[in-house]
Amino acid sequence: MKWLVTLVLVLALVSGGLYAIGRGPLVVVEEGQHKFSVLFGLSRAHTGAGIDWTAPWAVIYTFDARRQALRSGATTEGVPTADQERIIVDHYAVWRIVDPERFYQTFGDQQAEAERQINEDVRDQVRAVVGQRTLAQVLKDEREEIMAEITDRSAKAVERFGVELLDVRINRTELPPAAESNVYARMRSERQRLASKHRAEGEEEARRLRADADRDAQVLVAQAQRGAQIARGEGDARAAAVYADAYGADPEFYDFVRSLEAYRNTIGEGTTMVLPPDHPFFRVMSGETGSR
Repeated sequence: MKWLVTLVLVLALVSGGLYAIGRGPLVVVEEGQHKFSVLFGLSRAHTGAGIDWTAPWAVIYTFDARRQALRSGATTEGVPTADQERIIVDHYAVWRIVDPERFYQTFGDQQAEAERQINEDVRDQVRAVVGQRTLAQVLKDEREEIMAEITDRSAKAVERFGVELLDVRINRTELPPAAESNVYARMRSERQRLASKHRAEGEEEARRLRADADRDAQVLVAQAQRGAQIARGEGDARAAAVYADAYGADPEFYDFVRSLEAYRNTIGEGTTMVLPPDHPFFRVMSGETGSR
């Protein structure tokens, strides 16, 4: 029994010593880690926190299973857009290792090489997606849709590495210094074109409104004149009827009143008339209107 206990202790010490130098058979996987053991071409992945075992003297590699941020440097040469503009794009990606065996088979324990390859694949997708959009869409109109598409395409591109890509975000988009003046000139030209277009449309609308107003005014004036003529005709008819009634009742008095109205309308203050005294216009004054 003692020798069995002794053997167990020796094995434990040996395992602990080998673990301390990165060798099997003892494998301790901490939270947020993947471990991968290799011996004579035979490999085994160890995922999930806890204690596991592998072949003695197997080499143990440790990979970070947590999310990692990978920032790309700005593309100094610029990314061409669909409207032939070149913009400097700076982006970052969030990724993690989900398949340590595939990751090891691709990169070994070279984390830097893995980041370089992931960054290159993501940058290719950035160029491909941005190249299908105009400058305005990239900067404002479709920015969220563009980042979502880049994330989806990049995730499919790097999954062969045993990597899950969670998100791609564009930090900065700006024009190269040499292109700024040309872009601003084109922007001014475009705004001037739109302003001219809007002014022309406004003038056309104003002409249409004025034409409609003039037509409506002519219709209203014609209707008013027609109403006035009708009212004037009715008034004249009623006046003629009144005059006829008055004349029929007393012709001499009617003639006398009408003559006075003629005097009032004709002879005003300072009026000079040169007529012979026996002119018919003065018959009322000369008493030639009859017995009354």
